[in-house]
Amino acid sequence: MTAQTAQLSRKMLDRFLTSLAASSPHTVMAYTRDLGKFADFCALESEGVREIDTHLIRSWLAHLHRAGAAPRSIARALSSLRRFCEHQCRHGMALANPALGLHAPKAGRRLPSLLEVDQAARLLQHTPGTPLEIRDLAMWELTYSCGLRVSELVGLDPEALDLCAGEVRVLGKGRKERVLPVGTLAVAAVQRWLAERVRYARPESVALFLNQRGGRLTTRQVQLRLKAWAQRQGLDASLHPHMLRHSFASHLLESSGDLRAVQELLGHSNIRTTQIYTHLDFQHLAKVYDQAHPRARRRS
Repeated sequence: MTAQTAQLSRKMLDRFLTSLAASSPHTVMAYTRDLGKFADFCALESEGVREIDTHLIRSWLAHLHRAGAAPRSIARALSSLRRFCEHQCRHGMALANPALGLHAPKAGRRLPSLLEVDQAARLLQHTPGTPLEIRDLAMWELTYSCGLRVSELVGLDPEALDLCAGEVRVLGKGRKERVLPVGTLAVAAVQRWLAERVRYARPESVALFLNQRGGRLTTRQVQLRLKAWAQRQGLDASLHPHMLRHSFASHLLESSGDLRAVQELLGHSNIRTTQIYTHLDFQHLAKVYDQAHPRARRRS
């Protein structure tokens, strides 16, 4: 066996997969599946043992594409093969990795999931019956009112609020600070929580939203509380805090049409990141058109 180019055999694959013992079972399963498909492809191309070169890898990627594999699946398969070739280089069985210069087809950007306006209203219509429910409602109102990331929400301290002015100071990605307007309903909800917060606050408590022990809430705790809240309100239990941020952006853009303003409020450094919401807005317009226009093609 030459050490000039990477080669493939079932024995080599087994050796590589054994080296992944410290990885998660899910990772090992993904590598096993991807590299097994590559080995099957090579068996069709030759006698089951084949030098791996750029041409062969390109042929395999084209084969996956023709078979209908999604761009993300092709990218994952290429990543698996690239790591296998790295393993061969590291153990002296190849001098170069033929998969390094190759790129999978770009995956289409997924549109974010969001709530319709009436769904957002239903989420926030619950009358809280306990101090913790008062806290939760304040979190949902503030997130939806300001388009906060969950990390920004849990990172808030009371000093960041100016409820008289209806403003909140947020520290976003890259430690960039932005000042956001807070809606009247969110202001009222936060004021109710501040009156209850003294029950849980300890001398060292500095967070705005506290858990029952007086510590700062974690993002995971917020996610779980929102899932339970949504389920109780008859909404999809897969609802997560970032959907409130997406809903804020889409609903605001739908009403105002001001993409630059939405960019500033979300704290996006590049407007191209914000432009995804224009696609969501068009989806809404297309849905209204299909349902209302007498000459539209109605979907079954």
